[in-house]
Amino acid sequence: MTSAPTPAPWIDAERDGPVLVGYSGGLDSTVLLHTLADRPDQRARGLRAVHVHHGLHAAADGWAAHCAAVCADVGVPLQIVHVRVDGSGGHGPEGAARLARHAAFSGLLADGEILALAHHLDDQAETFLLRALRSAGPDGLGAMRSWRRHDRGWLWRPLLDTPRTDLATWAHARHMRWVEDPSNAAVDADRNFLRNAVLPVLRNRWPHAGAALARSARLSAQAVDLLADEDAGALASAATLDPAVLRAEIVLALPAARRARVLRRWIDTLGLPSLPAQGVARIERDLLTARPDADAAFAWADARVLSWRGLLHAARTQPPLAPDLDLPWWGDTALHLPDGGCLVLEGPRGVRFEAPVRVHARRGGERIRLPGRTHAHALKHVLQTLDVPPWERAHLPLLSTPDATLLAAGDLAISASLDAWLRSREARLRWTSPGHDLHGRRTPAR
Repeated sequence: MTSAPTPAPWIDAERDGPVLVGYSGGLDSTVLLHTLADRPDQRARGLRAVHVHHGLHAAADGWAAHCAAVCADVGVPLQIVHVRVDGSGGHGPEGAARLARHAAFSGLLADGEILALAHHLDDQAETFLLRALRSAGPDGLGAMRSWRRHDRGWLWRPLLDTPRTDLATWAHARHMRWVEDPSNAAVDADRNFLRNAVLPVLRNRWPHAGAALARSARLSAQAVDLLADEDAGALASAATLDPAVLRAEIVLALPAARRARVLRRWIDTLGLPSLPAQGVARIERDLLTARPDADAAFAWADARVLSWRGLLHAARTQPPLAPDLDLPWWGDTALHLPDGGCLVLEGPRGVRFEAPVRVHARRGGERIRLPGRTHAHALKHVLQTLDVPPWERAHLPLLSTPDATLLAAGDLAISASLDAWLRSREARLRWTSPGHDLHGRRTPAR
């Protein structure tokens, strides 16, 4: 086999752990797969590969078969994952396919595992140009990072400083086999237009245009890193006990440039889709100065931010509990609700209700008699008194007797009769709202 120089220094990983290679079958990922497979230390850690079958091209089955054959040749386990590309989200075909692909990667990545992708220097240059044309700031112009956290593990782009011509030279010298996606030669998609029509013209005038654009991306990323500590401090100053909730007054008091960075950082730390170009302006205009009694909102992709009583709350868009929800519950096992919430009756072993209670959604007009009170109060007023925010009220399950006597609203309002019953059995009712675990901690958005 003819030898060729390894495109150093990309091969040395900065972190230990098993590597999962995103393998499309194209030139770039083929070089990545072969070079990692040549490393005994990578094999010993559990090197494996995944091919995402999008089903968008007539040759997709053939590409999957090619990937299976190559992985068999080099002795790397391969998993082929079929995905459905949802084009209804407004992301365009390329963006929708990318979202489906990364969702598949996230579903496979184990704790501490490293997802290796074959983006190279020319990809970095394209990303920088594309984001500049979309009016991105330093965070966007920083483009792709060699390393970043990704779900339960890490995302690694070891080829990011290597031009594609070097990869092609290396692949040809080793007589590698790869597939070509004919859609890459088209110019209808924005990235393809930059790759096939714009960058060749730039390189004719400035031969090192790709390297220069990639360097600008690195410099932007360095600038972002310098701002990160101050962004984190500003975000902490506006934070509450719930990471999904910020104090609007503190956010509004920040300088405009810092405020924009803090809002974007907040959304990113929650694992929500990045704010669109006008997202910060909409939050500033419609939410940060909203009246305390207003339920102002800004929605994008499948996420939304709400304003209520001087607070901002960000989360995935979730429908409330269905009005017709009505479930019997004995309390001897956890009751997982359709919206992702959960009810648990904690107490001595074997504790349960004498008869099943009804678990249902709010329908309006409910009344509850609280401990120490002689008459019932409107549940609406009780929740207002308790300052229960609207994003929790929409998911609040009610517990009632078969004759419609209200026993509890989640674990926020407990009736006198249920309170006495719980105390007599040293038991406790626990409700966790969607997005929180049983200990009240917020779970990552996916």
